[in-house]
Amino acid sequence: MTDQGFHFNPQLIRRYNKAGPRYTSYPTALELHDGFSERDYRRHIVQSNAAGGPLSLYFHIPFCDTVCFYCACNKIITKNRSHVEPYLDHLCREIALQGDLFSRGRSVEQMHWGGGSPTFLSFPQSQRLMAVTREHFSLLDDDSGDYSIEIDPRETHDDTLAQLRSLGFNRVSLGVQDFDPDVQRAVNRSQSEAQTFAVLAAARREGFRSTNVDLIYGLPLQTVESFAVTLDTLIAAAPDRFSIFNYAHLPSRFKTQRQINEADLPDAETKLAILHSATGKLAAAGFVFIGMDHFAKPDDPLAIAQRDGRLHRNFQGYSSHADCDLVGLGITSIGKVGDAYLQNAKELKQYGRLIQQGQLPVCKGVALNDDDRLRRAVITQLICHFELDFATIEQQFSIRFGQYFAAELMALQPMQDDGLLAVANAGITVTPTGRLLIRNICMVFDRYLRQKQPQHFSKVI
Repeated sequence: MTDQGFHFNPQLIRRYNKAGPRYTSYPTALELHDGFSERDYRRHIVQSNAAGGPLSLYFHIPFCDTVCFYCACNKIITKNRSHVEPYLDHLCREIALQGDLFSRGRSVEQMHWGGGSPTFLSFPQSQRLMAVTREHFSLLDDDSGDYSIEIDPRETHDDTLAQLRSLGFNRVSLGVQDFDPDVQRAVNRSQSEAQTFAVLAAARREGFRSTNVDLIYGLPLQTVESFAVTLDTLIAAAPDRFSIFNYAHLPSRFKTQRQINEADLPDAETKLAILHSATGKLAAAGFVFIGMDHFAKPDDPLAIAQRDGRLHRNFQGYSSHADCDLVGLGITSIGKVGDAYLQNAKELKQYGRLIQQGQLPVCKGVALNDDDRLRRAVITQLICHFELDFATIEQQFSIRFGQYFAAELMALQPMQDDGLLAVANAGITVTPTGRLLIRNICMVFDRYLRQKQPQHFSKVI
């Protein structure tokens, strides 16, 4: 497959740095509509069971103790831990409702607890949630699954990682964002290096297979130098993966972001310089560029899956489990079952009411048509592997690629002229220069994007 390298060209990045989807799905979540019902979801589950295959589970734990001003997640800020109990009651009931619909022969190869802050839960609450999950879904007992959890190091204690490992988790993702104290104050997230490194050390001690660290560039008061200090410090701690996210300041959509002083945000040139520095440091440290904002060690399953042509992308980002249907559990969670995407109710009251009525809490969704499936395959191959074989797509979908995508191939010509990709008779190859701009290339094949406003999405860099 690809050599997994990239080339940073500031001039081209400036030219192509426009807003666009992240393609954790195609069609994107904006195409989900309230005309998709619980009955539709049940029908797709029946079809999915007939096809078989393993499952992936996502649990949304929305609670946080304090608000991080940059956050665009669906969360509930509270210091009252008792608020968890009624939500946990409803979530356990949803697990039973959904689990009874999926064949027990379908093992759960991938599981992820996200949020919010899943470590907001007490250990007994986490034990209960995992026990109910195990009762209604076929979890793997041999530690061969990828079972991950997002960790807020500020919500951990000496026994937290040992407790999570005892529940079956073997991968952790740590939110860090930035160690600089001025930046932390500006975004209301005070987190020490000691707290973070204690979690990394405990994860290794308890036998977790993988550690991921999340950083954000573009936060208020960040400089090239300050972000470099944070990254150097973390590289020395040697996590297995890094996610370097671009901060998208959208205060009209996310109220908490209105508490950020816009005058403190780095300008576009500074953000670009921070990214240039960060990607260079990660490459020099031996991390492989997986795509977009993800880096991993060469022996990491993501890097191996990419080299072997098995990398996939879903609502949690890049994944080595391409054949899993994704079951979303909890408020606002999104799932992919068969040829449908669906999302649960976003508000606690609506979610609880539907659960109490014995209904699946589906609030909207979309069933893919033939064109959606075709374009999804094209976009997935490009965003995961930086190349596309026309013959494979033609055989899978019974089309002539050059005829079906004549307009798209024409639209790619300026990108080819700029050296972002090469189009040949056999297919498309994204160059090292084009890999950081892979979202732009995928956008050419997005049929829905023409009707969308740019403010719906973050900029690609």
